[in-house]
Amino acid sequence: MGTDATTPTPPGPPGPPGAPGGGGRGAVLSDGEAMGLALEEAAAAGGHGDVPVGAVALLGGRVIAARHNERERQGDPTAHAELLTIADAAAVVGSWRLSEVTLVVTLEPCPMCAGGLVACRLGRLVFGAADPKAGACGSLYNLCADPRLNHEVPVTAGVRAAEASRQLSAFFSDRRRVGSGPGRRP
Repeated sequence: MGTDATTPTPPGPPGPPGAPGGGGRGAVLSDGEAMGLALEEAAAAGGHGDVPVGAVALLGGRVIAARHNERERQGDPTAHAELLTIADAAAVVGSWRLSEVTLVVTLEPCPMCAGGLVACRLGRLVFGAADPKAGACGSLYNLCADPRLNHEVPVTAGVRAAEASRQLSAFFSDRRRVGSGPGRRP
């Protein structure tokens, strides 16, 4: 899901009324189920040498977009999972204002991405692992809750954090073991 860098992920058909979430595009997903999809996206990033961060955008609890980091793949420093996903979500919604959208991401957004979430008037953010070195949604900075900005984004932190942390740790451990890889200086 979300591996095509140019085409937004279209919404799937709605599931039956009252159907429990089950990970399908038409199902209404819980935060944990949506994080499972984001973790799958993150794994795809690691497959092409990008830091494994994945994101899923939900509208009414249903997936409308899903992407993963593509900085190495695209050679673009702004190709973070969050920014790619909100751009795709805006295309699906037909507006840059995403006040009804929830973004679920495996790692706490950096300042650039948190700024994008504020700028698009995101309805809600859910993230897995905290990022004490660059997290801008509570760890190092808190751009999503800064009353001086024109929008505040409600944040739910720590959803499936252990899984997201393990995925990131395994990626960086492998990278150190192999030596310099894409994006690393020798």
